Amino acid sequence: MTDITIIGSGNMARGIGTRAVAAGRSLQILDRDPAKAEALAGELGAGVTSGAAESVPAGDIVVLALPYDAAREVVTRFGAALAGKTVIDITNPVDFTTFDSLVVAPGTSAAEEIAALAAPGVNVVKAFNTTFAGTLVAGSVAGLPLDVFIASDSEEAAAAVASFVTDAGLRPIVVGPLRRARELEGFQFLAMTLQVNPAFESFNWNTGLKVLV
Repeated sequence: MTDITIIGSGNMARGIGTRAVAAGRSLQILDRDPAKAEALAGELGAGVTSGAAESVPAGDIVVLALPYDAAREVVTRFGAALAGKTVIDITNPVDFTTFDSLVVAPGTSAAEEIAALAAPGVNVVKAFNTTFAGTLVAGSVAGLPLDVFIASDSEEAAAAVASFVTDAGLRPIVVGPLRRARELEGFQFLAMTLQVNPAFESFNWNTGLKVLV
């Protein structure tokens, strides 16, 4: 039994994988390039397994550490093989040709579009889209644990992700149903535009969104 499967081997996969290991969760890394998956698994530590992206994910939680279009393709391709699993969409559907808009239509979100493609019984959760890869490796910004905003239509799936986030040393904030992903994606789009704005020289993908009380 594997707790978490991460599909992808890039920076976000490394960040979330680091948190999964810190949480004591068993972990599988899948990538279309099995050598990259194996390399990341070796970097993350003994006991982390790896394989090709075509392999059916073994984890109860499946993290799509992929760009939006690739995440859509993966959910479509696996279909019913993901039924009963919690699938985390971390994407920010930014138009990277202009960096001036999202590619999803108003009134929807990447998470909702992915959920619409998923087979019955697949529980889609929006999470980790407001955290940058480097901050996930560290687990904090300015000495404060990262906030991870979670949206899902499944209370059970949201609770499973919140438990993982807590065990990883981060703070989960469940914001409501999956449609709240619209605001999460829009908010992070704004944060990303600040990262690339020369007026903010100290913003180097090293910031975090935090709710202070």
